[in-house]
Formats: sequence, C-alpha cells, structure tokens
Amino acid sequence: MKKILLIEDNTEIRENIAEILSLANYDVLEAEHGKAGVELAKTEKPDLIICDIMMPQLDGYGVLHMLSKNPATSGIPFIFLTAKSEKDDFRKGMNLGADDYLTKPFDDLELLDAVEMRLKKNEILRADFQKNTQGLNEFIQEAKGLEDLNSLISNERKISVFKKKQQLFAEGQYPHALFFLNKGKVKTYKTNEEGREYITNLYKEGEFIGYLDLLEDQTYRESAEALEDCEVCIINKEEFNSLLYQNRDVANKFIKILSGNLADREERLLKLAYNSVRKRVAEALLLVEKQYQQNQGQEAKVPVSREDLANIVGASKETVIRTLSDFKDEKLISINGGKITILNVEKLAKMRN
Repeated sequence: MKKILLIEDNTEIRENIAEILSLANYDVLEAEHGKAGVELAKTEKPDLIICDIMMPQLDGYGVLHMLSKNPATSGIPFIFLTAKSEKDDFRKGMNLGADDYLTKPFDDLELLDAVEMRLKKNEILRADFQKNTQGLNEFIQEAKGLEDLNSLISNERKISVFKKKQQLFAEGQYPHALFFLNKGKVKTYKTNEEGREYITNLYKEGEFIGYLDLLEDQTYRESAEALEDCEVCIINKEEFNSLLYQNRDVANKFIKILSGNLADREERLLKLAYNSVRKRVAEALLLVEKQYQQNQGQEAKVPVSREDLANIVGASKETVIRTLSDFKDEKLISINGGKITILNVEKLAKMRN
C-alpha cells in the first residue's frame, strides 16, 4: 500500500482529500501545517506528498525547499494544492522542484489521476534499466515523457568505438559530453609532473563516465582510457543539461550515482594514505574483481595488467609484482601465463594492515 503525506491547514479540505485517498486504498498521513509535515516526511518517508501552498508557520514553498535539501526526502514526488492559478505561482513551484499542481476546486478523479500518474512515473524512473544502450534509451524515453523533451532528445543513439588504450577524454580538456559505456572496460586516471599515473576509478558496461566535471562546468581533472575495445554512447552536453535541469527525477537519479561514487573514492583515498602495500594490493585485486564481476565460485579472475594494478595501488610496478609473488606463495592467488586468479577471497578481504 502506497503511503501519501497530506499537508493541509484547512481541516475540512484535509479530511475530504484523506477520505478520497483512503477509499482508493492509499495509506494517508495527515499534517495540519508545514512544520508538522516536514517532520512527518522525515520520519515516515512517504511515497508521495500533497501539500497546500498557503499555510501559517511554514508555507508549501518552504516545505518543498526544506525537503529538497534533505537527501532522504529530496526524491519524494511532490504535488502542490493551490487556490491560485496565476502563472507566477506555477513557475515558482516548478523552479523549486514541484512535480505537479492541483488547483482548487478539483474533483475526485482529478486528484486520483494526478496521484496515480506521479507514482507511476516515479516508479519507472526508480526502476533498474538494462545496463546497455537499450536500457539507456528506455530511461531517457521515460524522462522525455515526463517533461516533454521530445524536441531535445534524438530517438536513436550512435555508438562510438574506442580501441584499447584510446582516450575518451584527457585531463585539462573542457567537457562537451557525457559518456555511457555500452560495452567494454574503461579506467580514469590522474598523472603527476613525472608522468606517473594513479587510477582513480574503473568502469564497466552500463556506467556513466565524466559527469562530475560536466556538472561543475570545468575542465577534466582526470583522463579516461579504454582498457579494451569499447562501445560508447556519447550524450552531448546540451542534451544532458536539458534532462538534468528540467526533470527533477532525472536529477535525483544522477545525484544518487554521484554521491555513491564520491563515497567510494573518498574511502579509497583514505586507504591509500593509511594502509600498507600488502593490504592495498589485496584491496586492489578485490576491487577489480568486484567491479568487473568475474567471480565464478571459489575462483575469481582479475583482468588487469600489472602496470594498471600498480597505478590503482599507488606503488611501483616492481613492489606490486613482489607482493603478488608473496600472495602466490601464500596460496591466496595463482598466476598462470601472467593471468591472476584469486583463490581465497576471504583471506584477501581480511588482510591485516
């Protein structure tokens, strides 16, 4: 049963709307003013919020502003109730991130249609699409339907092929597009003054690349290079911005991707600073195996060169090779023809510092 938070200071109107929604099999939470509504939204995490604009203590705009600043509530669909129909009111609400409006008076069918449509669209955008070009197109097509972006988005996407070791973009270049990896593997890395690389991230099919600098509208802080022959969808900057800034649901999805990647990167930097080389090599092996999902039973393949592994660890190639030799002697890994196979994932994961 979907949970709906109704924030309305008029008791008669609030009870009437709550009754309609309850009869339609929704679980309804009621708040008599904005402050109470914000607290309920934080504790109950409703599937949708219906909120009046003109209220004492905290009006509807204030409610939406406060909830949009909280990561736990920013993605909840939000419908405004208003007795006004002036364009300025609509524009202000949409700029703040409202998903829909209902202008009083409205009938039962209008209310239920708005609620059903918003919940349905939110579920679609929260769903996991296939991590390939078909899934990408499905995701963008749903986004188009929400905000009528047909004139901004092409129906078919061209695939660009990048050969092994070919750059997608280089540190210092200005971003002009978002990259979606349809097939293959890509690394991003930074280079110091001596030309030494440090790999900042690894990407597999179904992931977006290069969006952080695109969002901040600044030159790339790292380079991206194909680890093998890759197929890449290139989404131009204008199209990406149209999706992101004109569609709240799309923005929320990218924010979640971004926050997850930043947390992972921060954790890796801490480990690089404080962990021993042995532990960093163990973690690098597990990182590559996990990212590329090569696990097959008790043995896990690690499809990465010694040089790239050293660039992930932040140590010299010779040091990493010596550590791998130790791991082989300890029966933690096997090395055949230069290929690494993890034999004991548990012991590598519990490697002491």
